[in-house]
Amino acid sequence: MDMITPEPRPAWIAGRPEQGASTLTVHHPFDGSEVATVAVPGPDQVERAVSAAVNVAKEFRGSSAHSRAAALDHVSRVIAGRAEEIAEVITAENGKPLKWAEAEVRRAVSVFRIAAEEARRFSGDLQRLDTDPAGEGRLALTRRVPRGPVLGIAPFNFPLNLVAHKVAPSLAVGAPIIVKPAPRTPLAALILGEILAETDLPEGAFSVLPLGNEETSALVADPRLPVVSFTGSGPVGWSIADAAPRKHVVLELGGNAAAVVLRDWPDPEGAAERIATFGNYQAGQSCIAVQRVIVEREVAEEFVPALVEAVKAQRTGDPYDKNTDVGPVVDEAAAERIVAWIDEAVAAGAKILTGGKRDGATVEPTVLTDVPPSTKAWAEEIFGPVLAVSIVDGVDEAFASVNESAYGLQAGVFTRDVHLAFYASTELEVGGVIIGDVPSYRADQMPYGGVKGSGVGREGVLAAMHDLTEERVTVFTGIDL
Repeated sequence: MDMITPEPRPAWIAGRPEQGASTLTVHHPFDGSEVATVAVPGPDQVERAVSAAVNVAKEFRGSSAHSRAAALDHVSRVIAGRAEEIAEVITAENGKPLKWAEAEVRRAVSVFRIAAEEARRFSGDLQRLDTDPAGEGRLALTRRVPRGPVLGIAPFNFPLNLVAHKVAPSLAVGAPIIVKPAPRTPLAALILGEILAETDLPEGAFSVLPLGNEETSALVADPRLPVVSFTGSGPVGWSIADAAPRKHVVLELGGNAAAVVLRDWPDPEGAAERIATFGNYQAGQSCIAVQRVIVEREVAEEFVPALVEAVKAQRTGDPYDKNTDVGPVVDEAAAERIVAWIDEAVAAGAKILTGGKRDGATVEPTVLTDVPPSTKAWAEEIFGPVLAVSIVDGVDEAFASVNESAYGLQAGVFTRDVHLAFYASTELEVGGVIIGDVPSYRADQMPYGGVKGSGVGREGVLAAMHDLTEERVTVFTGIDL
């Protein structure tokens, strides 16, 4: 899709569009064609964005709930009204099939709507202190106030919705935000800047800076930005935490998501369909895409062939084709790495049941079995359309296999046994357990995040609003309770 304009797409500096000191070119991952050029702000523009955020922080913190909610409602409505256009932009810059881009737009509509609702009721708590004699006549009011301006760094795989998960909670609590979208996929974030500029938000409440990754370190280190919210790869995320030890850092990092199919699940073929779909949606480029498939032996004979057939049915091709299920990965280098990891697993003894090859940046949907746990295809986040199947004897072995990972974002457990469901919730070392479905399920209002190598802090609108704020207690004395 050609989106070339006479001038580069402008950056948003303190709510105003500006051309930059240089430009970057956005390419379509499927065929490498040029999609658009984007203005890259220079150091003076970045400084003005940061200064404006700092200068407006007090005013914005004290703004009315209705004004913030009105701005968020406006964004939700306009995204919905421009859904077709924005979905095409996402497909152009990211390469995900149009049907998945449309789903991403619908989620972003919900994120801003939910944030508007939460902005209206984000109030505080009252606590009686006369539970002890010394507290007679005292009442505590606990409110949450913004920690300060936020630096939000977003990845390429959800170029609209993961930006929305930075922007919407920040604006809901009255915290100015500077967004740094992924250099490969800045277009949806710039459209969001355009929509935000239509609101009555004060100058400095938001900026969208399509900077290169190497140009972001100064923002991470800037003491005027006390909060960094990062979604992306583990090495980069942990390096941010190391570089800013006194900041409040929220990290939503990688995963190695497992789907467990237990013997009591009544529909193994249905589980296979779900796992095939959500191991390959977004071409596997989701932190909670299914990667490891752990199956109890009693159901494996029926489940594994069904999984292979369901994966074979996943259609690759032009992401603008409505019938395409699996588009390209982000670039050819990523595709080469994914196939290299498959080849490494095969050399170590794994078997390919389907797939295993690539065409340019498109990787065939792949199913592996007998994958040694030490290989990257099992132990690391492959971020591609690859499923690794393991057959186990019993629930405890299955759950131990889930936990034998450096990551802990989400896991899915196909069971109808309520006791096993609670056992899974207790035993699995992950941030979220999805019972009766794949680990890829995420509702945008629920707390979302991981443990171990998958990060710290939580996304999800209300959870993020808490993460971006801190408690402030006021004690009233001499109150007649």
